[in-house]
Parts: sequence; C-alpha cells; structure tokens
Amino acid sequence: MIAGGTMVCIVDDDPSLRDALASLLRSVGHTVAPFASTEDFLAAPWRDAAGCLVLDVRLPGTSGLELQRRLRERGPDLPVVFITGHGDIPMSVAAMKQGAIEFLTKPFRDQDLIDAVNRGIALDRERRARLATSADLRARYDALTPREREVMGLVAQGRMNKEIAFALGLSEITVKVHRGHMMRKMKARSLPDLVRMADHIDPPA
Repeated sequence: MIAGGTMVCIVDDDPSLRDALASLLRSVGHTVAPFASTEDFLAAPWRDAAGCLVLDVRLPGTSGLELQRRLRERGPDLPVVFITGHGDIPMSVAAMKQGAIEFLTKPFRDQDLIDAVNRGIALDRERRARLATSADLRARYDALTPREREVMGLVAQGRMNKEIAFALGLSEITVKVHRGHMMRKMKARSLPDLVRMADHIDPPA
C-alpha cells in the first residue's frame, strides 16, 4: 500500500510505449504501475493514493472502454486518460460520456500527457478530500442522540428555540441543553456553520 503521494497506472499492451510512458511520468515525480492488460490491472491490489489511469483504448481481451465501464460500476471513480492510435469520434464520445478527462491520439506530446495526468490526480485528490469530509461529518452526526438529531434538523431549518420546544414537546431550557450538546459534538462554531454541515449529511430515513 502506498500512503499519500500519487499513483499513475498505465494499461497498454505495447511494451516499448508502456516503458516510455512510465519513464516520462516517473521523471516528473509520479509513482507508476504499468500493466500489459486490463486483466493484470484488475488483479492488482488497490493502492491508497491519489491517482489517475492512463488507458489504451484497444487492448487484447477486455478493451479500455470496457475497463472504464467496470471501474465506474465498482468504484472508486478513478480519473481516466485515454490514449489510442486508432481514435475516432464515436470512440472519443463514448469515452468522454463515461467520464474520461482526456482522449489523446498517438503520437501525442509528452507535455499533453503530463498535463492530463496532473489534472486527473488533482480531481482525484478533490474527490478524496470530499469523501474524507463527508465521513468525518457522518461520524459526528452518528455520535448525536436521537433527540439531538431532531434538534439539529430543526435548528438547521432556522427554527427558534421556542419553536423547537413546541414542535418536540419540550421545555425551552431542555432544547437549549440539547442544542448546546449538539453544537459541541458537531464542532459547529455558528448557525451558518451548522447549516453547511447539515447540507453535507444525508441522514438515514
């Protein structure tokens, strides 16, 4: 497992091109994992690093487009940069519709590939940051009591303590106590802060 850093996976059945791409990307500081086929890639252990996949469209066995589809189904949604020597418009459209961030036709400039990979890694880092934030907020929310969750929902709607007390059949003092506990557990510094948190949480039905 690679903790932190960046991981670029390359899937291409041309050994010379695969080695050249790996050398290029390593020269700009990326950790690279090259694979000769989609089957080899799928059999490899997942690496916990911000990453990007450089993928040939035409491969023996499972095609690059099929691999992209499988990855989208199983997650995580790894950014994909397609490379091909036989690109055509329908193929490019299909790749982009499935979320590819770039479609490069061989021969392409080294810098074009580097730029595309860097963009993919930046997107993956953003996705991971959003997931980490969501997981942290969910953990805080799960630590609330059922009553505190009710109070949070009403506070986030802009209800006053008196209104919350009436809605829940509680005294206003009790609502203030629950509200204080809830704000502390959620680490919310203000009402707007709490509202933003509530917008990122999808409470269970």
